[in-house]
Amino acid sequence: MALARNRRRERTVDYWPGFVDALSTLLISIMFLLTVFVVGQFILSREITGRDEVLNRLNSQINELTQLLALEKGSNQDLQDSVANLQASLASAEGDRSRLQALLNAGSGGQDAAQKRIGSMTQELDEQKQVSERALSQVELLNQQISALRSQIAAVEAALQASEEKDRVSQTKIADLGSRLNVALAARVQELNRYRSDFFGRLREILSDRENIRIVGDRFVFQSEVLFPSGGADLNPEGQTEMAKLAAALLDLAKEIPPEINWVLRVDGHTDNVPLAGTGRYRDNWELSSARAISVVKFLIAQGVPADRLVAAGFGEFQPIAPGDTPDARSTNRRIELKLTEK
Repeated sequence: MALARNRRRERTVDYWPGFVDALSTLLISIMFLLTVFVVGQFILSREITGRDEVLNRLNSQINELTQLLALEKGSNQDLQDSVANLQASLASAEGDRSRLQALLNAGSGGQDAAQKRIGSMTQELDEQKQVSERALSQVELLNQQISALRSQIAAVEAALQASEEKDRVSQTKIADLGSRLNVALAARVQELNRYRSDFFGRLREILSDRENIRIVGDRFVFQSEVLFPSGGADLNPEGQTEMAKLAAALLDLAKEIPPEINWVLRVDGHTDNVPLAGTGRYRDNWELSSARAISVVKFLIAQGVPADRLVAAGFGEFQPIAPGDTPDARSTNRRIELKLTEK
């Protein structure tokens, strides 16, 4: 039995090393195939990438060719339009040539007419050229005149500026003269006030300060009853006496007042507010007051007072100095005022 067992052992084959070798060979083959596949994939991806780039370039070239084709089409259309225009022009020229040929064939009379027409057109063209030359000459003349006017305007502007400067200087001088004149007038007014004070002082001495003759402000006031009868404008004897004194004082004063002081004695007539009946010599208080002032002025002129130194004015009842309708107020308002002033 032991021998039999040994024999069975000798007959048993060990397959495991062969299986391992086969499996190793299979794995190596699979790895080789995978390597080949990977390498193939890499090469294929490279090829695909290159083809994409080529395809993009081809697309770009196709776009450029498309644009060029569009431009060529546009140019071709323009050329066709130009050809059509040239053909139309050629047809028109052919028609004109045909008409001219017909006219030429019509005879020498038509040719002579054409020559005359050409001659007249040439003459008209010459005339137009002459008119154009004359127009150019006029334009040149106008340009010269405009240049001269600009020069004149510049001169006028310079003169205007000089005039404005002179005017400014003159205004300054006028302002200075005005201030001097105001000072001089103020001095004259003060001097006239001094003579007025002397005049009123002399009148006060001459007229002995009677109650119905008084000084109010810058006026010497005579009540109308002293000089005139009621409702009348003729000086009564008492009024003539008083006015004669006034004239004498005024003549004495006129000798003292310098001739450069342009003075006047203003005689103002005033009445009360009692209206006149209108049936007498004077229709209303305006006429009565004016007539009384004029009567005083004429009497003073008769006494030797120069007429150019006297002024008469009538105010009626519209400048009262005493308000109210009482007899005293009305008596006060009936008056003759004398004022020494400037013209």
